[in-house]
Amino acid sequence: MKPSLSRRVVAEFTGSLLLLAAVVGSGIMGERLADGNVALALLANTLATGAALIAIILAFGPVSGAHLNPAVTLAYAWVGGIIWYDVPAYIAAQISGAFAGVAVAHLMFGASIFSLSKHVRSGGAQAFSEFIATFGLRLPIPL
Repeated sequence: MKPSLSRRVVAEFTGSLLLLAAVVGSGIMGERLADGNVALALLANTLATGAALIAIILAFGPVSGAHLNPAVTLAYAWVGGIIWYDVPAYIAAQISGAFAGVAVAHLMFGASIFSLSKHVRSGGAQAFSEFIATFGLRLPIPL
């Protein structure tokens, strides 16, 4: 039996929150512990993020599919894996969960809840990397 929409939405919210808390939190901790070694900080962030993602998918996959990303949800809807009626609720849960996860990570490390990035992230290279990352997330979804 398929879980109710409300249960699936709570799972997407919680999974997105935990993922963003892990990504941002491991980034903050990696920077603090690496003592200026950017490669070491990136490695720590990558390993922590990968481990968190696996745990989150295993925990929430059976409930909601653990999409954790609007692009993945849209791709699943496109191939009929989720009904279009559920898509807005999934996306709202993912976005609000992501914001909550960032806030949680910042609170855990004594940073202001929300702030503007100090790193410039724009331009063609950034857009291309986002395309590649989104493609990678969508890759397991059969079309």
